[in-house]
Amino acid sequence: MKRVSINRREFIRFGTGFAAVCGTAKGTVLEPARPTTSPRPVPPSDTVRFAIIGTGVEGCSLLTSSLSVPGAECVGASDLYDARRIAAQEALGSKKIETTREYRRLIDRKDIDAIVCATPDFWHCRIVEEACQAGKDVYCEKPMSHSIDDGLAMIAAVRKYDRICEVGSQRVSSILYAKAKEIWDSGKLGAVDMIEAAWDRNTDEGAYVSAIPSDANPQTIDWDTWLDDTPRLPFDLNRFFGWRRYAAYGAGLAGDLFVHLLSGIHFVTGTNEPPLRAYSTGGIYYYNDGRDFPDLLCTLYDYPKFKLFLHCNSNNASEGQYIRFHGKSGTMAIDSKAVTYKPEASCHQMDVYVVGGWPRALRDQYWAKWRKEHPLPQPGAFDVIDESEEFIAPPGYNEQSDHLTNFFNAVRTRKHVVEDEIFGNHTTIGCLMANFSYFNRAPAVWNTATKQIIRS
Repeated sequence: MKRVSINRREFIRFGTGFAAVCGTAKGTVLEPARPTTSPRPVPPSDTVRFAIIGTGVEGCSLLTSSLSVPGAECVGASDLYDARRIAAQEALGSKKIETTREYRRLIDRKDIDAIVCATPDFWHCRIVEEACQAGKDVYCEKPMSHSIDDGLAMIAAVRKYDRICEVGSQRVSSILYAKAKEIWDSGKLGAVDMIEAAWDRNTDEGAYVSAIPSDANPQTIDWDTWLDDTPRLPFDLNRFFGWRRYAAYGAGLAGDLFVHLLSGIHFVTGTNEPPLRAYSTGGIYYYNDGRDFPDLLCTLYDYPKFKLFLHCNSNNASEGQYIRFHGKSGTMAIDSKAVTYKPEASCHQMDVYVVGGWPRALRDQYWAKWRKEHPLPQPGAFDVIDESEEFIAPPGYNEQSDHLTNFFNAVRTRKHVVEDEIFGNHTTIGCLMANFSYFNRAPAVWNTATKQIIRS
């Protein structure tokens, strides 16, 4: 006997005279890809020795996460601010490493296998190119590049020197996103025409108004080196610590937050190309502090098979962060702790609204015909499915450690990572398109022939 699956709303319409097999919706705790404690030991000969360049908040977070990664050993750290090198040493605990302002000392060391780049965006290209030239594999923080030209140069360097490169949007390695991809690939969502995502915050810190330490001054910070090829401006602590606000150094909300959302969406949907078009709006509504980038950014993207709407608001955190995939047969949502799937009721339902305005005889005729063509399943011949399924990350789960693990495993095995230089560049292009559209007040189009962003 063929069984039919119906949802609770359909079951209620059928009435109570039917037997059903159903249970309350329960959350399933996902199994981590590897143990989060007591990582599997790696022989000393296979240990990857790495150095990190840039040891601010993200750099120190990477160092802390690396402590639980099997077969990875940090042996050097570089930063242009003295206190951050102390913070790097503290993040590693009792293990003593070389710390220096001169990042090239670490790139030139023959006993170092890989470089982790956690500098501001405008330094990424230089670090990646020099590391590849020196025969080092590279983990580069997101967004991969600061410009289209930088991204293409980084790809060229990785290929020329045959290096492993992983970009640091760790959702690509998350067990939550692996489950979301499994649901997407299963077809349970049906045709998906709309995806929406947000990452909203409402704190000064979240808007890049960073706290400035008391010892920060021209003696403890190498300002001239930090500026690199950007305009030679006087020493400015707000620019050094709040660099994400300025177009010369970062990419604003798009480069900091859109990139995570885009990376996760690209991974789940199997997308590995830039958007076709982007249209942005937004503005500076509260943090009018001389920044270049808006504190509210909304962007609508065109992809070949779906539309994508992203927004990041620095002035209201009620939405928090989420991604929602809207399909004909179901809706899937991802937040920082869980993936939820909720089925849609069948779109083929008896017309009640319009038919309600017909004469009784025509209504009765329509309803009788409908019931004949859509007979109810017999008692015991159907299951009532739960309204939703929830898959939860285990307590203490650290997707950053999984992402680093994937990188260091790739360094050992020479197998490609998912978020390689091509994947990372495509998501970065999406971020740059959002900013291009915002500043030009026009739709941004990716020209595949010239590999440039142009006005629509």
